[in-house]
Amino acid sequence: MEQAMETGSGTASLGSGSDPETMRTPRSGDGSRANGSGATAGQGGMEERLARALGWLSVGLGALEAAAPRGLARLIGAPERPGLIRTMGLRELASGVGILRGNRPTGWVWSRVAGDAIDLALLGAAFRSPWSRPGRIAAAAAAVTGVTILDVLCGRELARQDGTAEEAAAGAISVERSLLVSRPPEEVYRFWRDFEKLPTFMRHLRSVQVMDGTRSHWVATGPAGTSVEWDAEIVEDVPNQLIAWRSVGGSDVANSGRVRFERAPGKRGTMVRVEIEYRPLGGAVGSAVAKVFGEEPTQQVTEDLRRFRQVIETGETATAAGPSGPGARSLRSRA
Repeated sequence: MEQAMETGSGTASLGSGSDPETMRTPRSGDGSRANGSGATAGQGGMEERLARALGWLSVGLGALEAAAPRGLARLIGAPERPGLIRTMGLRELASGVGILRGNRPTGWVWSRVAGDAIDLALLGAAFRSPWSRPGRIAAAAAAVTGVTILDVLCGRELARQDGTAEEAAAGAISVERSLLVSRPPEEVYRFWRDFEKLPTFMRHLRSVQVMDGTRSHWVATGPAGTSVEWDAEIVEDVPNQLIAWRSVGGSDVANSGRVRFERAPGKRGTMVRVEIEYRPLGGAVGSAVAKVFGEEPTQQVTEDLRRFRQVIETGETATAAGPSGPGARSLRSRA
């Protein structure tokens, strides 16, 4: 009865079926650079100085890893694997040189974040080794986590200053999904129109605050536990049929989308068709980094849709203990 809808049109819909899949359609831009954030020259200079400092950190760490891999392994309490550590050093050197040589080092800063994610994964594996020193590895992991957060914040600000031209060059990401739910269009529309309910099944959303009849403020989880925020406005609203929105200026992540509500044949409920398009921080590199952290919006839409079905049909959110477990949360009083 339910079928996943996949198209290459460059928009995104909530997929149905037992295992909806995500589609992406990159769109190329003109490759030009622009500063669309409205940031001042002083702010831009500060972020670039931070990026250069991170670049020199990469060069210094990369040189140490390449020249003394065994000594570094002993210092952080990890098993000695000189070949692997030298490879990590070359990666650090490449990121550092890229940052220091580039006029706008956004992509290279995000490459550092990708490297940080790899480092954390390797430290996690080393922690489980019988030849490791857990205390030292934990300290090293804490240091890498701190640097990762700094890298993410720097990359995010540089991407914001670079503006939409750079993001378009990296490619917009779009997702299409459709979902059949056993509720009438009027009820499904009312649920979606109350944006403050969306975090009940969209796990990446921390909060949605409705500001007036058409504008709302969204806060979501970003890479490495950071947060991203944006204001959105409704651009089209047809009761029981359609809701369309777009982010407004100054948003951390440019995005737009629409939800259609179509009455299913035979009084079987409503076919919900959702279309979303967004441009990740740092372009394609930022999207790849977010994947490593498991926080890219397109990765989460499948799980969100499964929860949406449960919420709209049963009035409860899913928990690790199951919908009937002690953590289940009823939404019927909010409907």
